[in-house]
Amino acid sequence: MRIGELADAVGVTTRTVRHYHQLGLLPEPERLSNGYRDYTLRHAVVLARIRRLTELGLGLAEVRDVLADDAGKDLVEVLTELDEDLARQEAGIQDRRQRLRALLDAGELPAEGPVSPELAALFAETAGRFAGSSMAARDREVFALMDTMADPAARERLMSLAGAMAGSPQAMARANEAYALLDALADADAGDPRVAEAARVLAGCIPRDVFPDGAVDHGHSFLRALYANLAPAQAAAIRRALDIIGGERP
Repeated sequence: MRIGELADAVGVTTRTVRHYHQLGLLPEPERLSNGYRDYTLRHAVVLARIRRLTELGLGLAEVRDVLADDAGKDLVEVLTELDEDLARQEAGIQDRRQRLRALLDAGELPAEGPVSPELAALFAETAGRFAGSSMAARDREVFALMDTMADPAARERLMSLAGAMAGSPQAMARANEAYALLDALADADAGDPRVAEAARVLAGCIPRDVFPDGAVDHGHSFLRALYANLAPAQAAAIRRALDIIGGERP
């Protein structure tokens, strides 16, 4: 058989056959006097086996290991590992589909989405309460980022605290006041005298349980990125608020 006939018989491309030659998976046949390769039934058998193994999900390195063992004693072990890996992937796909379904069932997705169903519900509950506040909009982005970055325990604690705040008219009123004060600092420098008042009000909005370990590390990469994205006076107000919450002197 010529290479094209072999490829057609097994259902692969000639490029694939040549690639398998280069990797050492498929032995190269002897060449005829005219220089063409002369493939035999044995080559077709091996090529068909490679195709079946790759269709099962084996990588080419694993296929090489299987083919190297003439007795095939390692094939069961390889296929068992593959089956276990596929089972894990299947479980992961089912989990992702459940999360997607929860997001779709929740209705209109937030602009910051996709986010967890818990955060989507929080956004829906607080929608329109801080209309026109650029700082509130930025806060939503921060929540979306933390929803992705935080470990499950920290995310659960954060959502619980935020949900409790959203359900309190007094807490929402304080948040509105804090956002207004921070918005007013958009063009101010860090030494603006309004920073202290904004920090005090903001500190009164944030439950101390958000930072159960006390003092806040302002050098943390997340906080450094947050400060860099704010006006100097806004960053200064948030730093002082976090110091208040952490028990340090403002």
